[in-house]
Amino acid sequence: MVSASDLYWLPQPPADWRARAGAVLQQEDRVGPALRRLATYALDLNQLGRLAKVVTAARAGGHDLKPLTPFRLGVVSNSTFGLVAPALVASALRHGIALEVIETAYDQAIQVALDPDSVLARERPDAVLVAIDVHGLPLSVSPGDAEAAQSAVAGAIGYLRTIRDGLAASTGATVILQTVPRLPETLFGNFDLRLPGSHRWLIDRFNRELVDGMDPADLLLDAAGVAETVGLDQWHDPVQRNMAKLPFAQQMTPLYADHAGRLIGALRGKARRALVLDLDNTVWGGIIGDDGIDGILIGQGDATGEAHLAVQTGALALHGRGVVLTVSSKNTDEVARGPFREHPDMVLREEHFAAFQANWTDKATNIRTIAEALSLGLESFAFLDDNPAERMQVRDALPEVAVPELPDDPAWYLRTLMAGGYFEAVAFSEDDRKRAAFYRNNAERLNLQSSAGDMESYLQALRMTIEFNPFDDLGRARIAQLISKSNQFNLTTRRYSETEVSALQASPRHATLQIRLTDTFGDNGVISIIVLEKGEDAWEIDTWLMSCRVLGRRVEEAVLQEIMSMARAGGASRLIGRYIPTDRNAMVAGHYEKLGFEPVETLEDGQTVWSLSLDGEPRPPVPMTIQRGRS
Repeated sequence: MVSASDLYWLPQPPADWRARAGAVLQQEDRVGPALRRLATYALDLNQLGRLAKVVTAARAGGHDLKPLTPFRLGVVSNSTFGLVAPALVASALRHGIALEVIETAYDQAIQVALDPDSVLARERPDAVLVAIDVHGLPLSVSPGDAEAAQSAVAGAIGYLRTIRDGLAASTGATVILQTVPRLPETLFGNFDLRLPGSHRWLIDRFNRELVDGMDPADLLLDAAGVAETVGLDQWHDPVQRNMAKLPFAQQMTPLYADHAGRLIGALRGKARRALVLDLDNTVWGGIIGDDGIDGILIGQGDATGEAHLAVQTGALALHGRGVVLTVSSKNTDEVARGPFREHPDMVLREEHFAAFQANWTDKATNIRTIAEALSLGLESFAFLDDNPAERMQVRDALPEVAVPELPDDPAWYLRTLMAGGYFEAVAFSEDDRKRAAFYRNNAERLNLQSSAGDMESYLQALRMTIEFNPFDDLGRARIAQLISKSNQFNLTTRRYSETEVSALQASPRHATLQIRLTDTFGDNGVISIIVLEKGEDAWEIDTWLMSCRVLGRRVEEAVLQEIMSMARAGGASRLIGRYIPTDRNAMVAGHYEKLGFEPVETLEDGQTVWSLSLDGEPRPPVPMTIQRGRS
């Protein structure tokens, strides 16, 4: 029997894990990747603490932790959080985050929130976690008194709202609220759920009203949901609570920390976007090349067949929320495609896959090919394969790819994939829902490109329409999501929360653009975000990011022409562009030069500054229709 508290989707640490941890700081410019690699195992509380100490030593020694993304998290809690904080730091590594935790005093949440000179107000973290549990809420049990019960819930929500608003005002940070796991003890047994004012009724009502009343810019850590995966008896330890005021049983810390880490990772765009599926004994039972279509196990009436059907159903559900599905299988292509075309019990069909690699090449090479074809980084992928040798090969060759460790019984495959939290979300938009189709259509565009003969004919055949709109309330969540997760085509990689996006939208000192692209194959969604800072003579491009899937279509030229038009209308005579290099955005190092900007200066940290006169010759027309929508 597996338990989520054991992080069973992660492989066990190797025997020399401790020695590897001790040698990390000797790796010079590879400290960041080495730390993340060490965190990809199912670490216990002691190992997490040791890894957190290595992170602290790395910072103290001035080591560069790239490609890990720095993130500063403030914590307010009514419980003792000292043992949890190191686990948060270490767990965040596996989600691509170099986390720094700023702790506050025990049980001082409201005092810290309302103090304009608190440590959090001074330190200005990126986010603040409000880790208030059941013991910190003013929820008095009043069995059978519906009016008092509702009043208690309203009072608890108001208390948390005061903390939330105070933190948001004093820190400007994203606020992370969490649901509250109820205690396992009942007063009336099964009747508690029906009885207003019982503990269970109060906590259930509180959690529902908390979620329903959340500010759109806030994040939710569903601690109650996490506790449900292991059971309330396991989650709550009354001895540890009484003796040390711990928020939950010590052995639950790795699980809680991993959920917090995946949430912060998702906020910074680290969630996986694509799932690579093996076929034989993963998507179906048996080996299609040996057993044939009639011999593989899939569908109702057979335990093994139903287990593999669950994998397909889960993958299809992920596809429906925008996860890109692909195949990497050691098989002959025609044989591998057969069940998708002919087997009546298959839920997945060929049209659900954006890329299909069935050959005798190793899995890691196939995944690289898929990543290149889809213009996605390797860190965007999770890989599901029943074969431990294949999993090990991909982990060793492609450490950026998430590879869940699967139990022997296929009945656990889907739960293991979902338990890993690889596709964690902090928002969900219509563009997210359509993402899988975007990438599948990209493959069709590549086919068109190969048949068009030349680039100009290809671009004309696409029949593109580009639409420019300023930031608005409707698109705000999607805009913040793109800003958080775009790394490659991103000139400055400045991050703005949804609250900050709203401020930019209203700012008279800024101009903004959200840009959509459609073509003959469909809607690409929002593919570019622009933030411009207005000056009297010059406008500076604060943010310019774009989806890599539209590269090579002269979209950047169309965007520049729109920026130039806006700046001229605002009285500017030139544009200023800035490139801030990171380990991920080297592809746009020459962006401004290609667009005709002149170099101004190169700074010590590698930043380059560029200038473009708005008085130059008209630019050549772009092969797309221009539309300007909402204003």
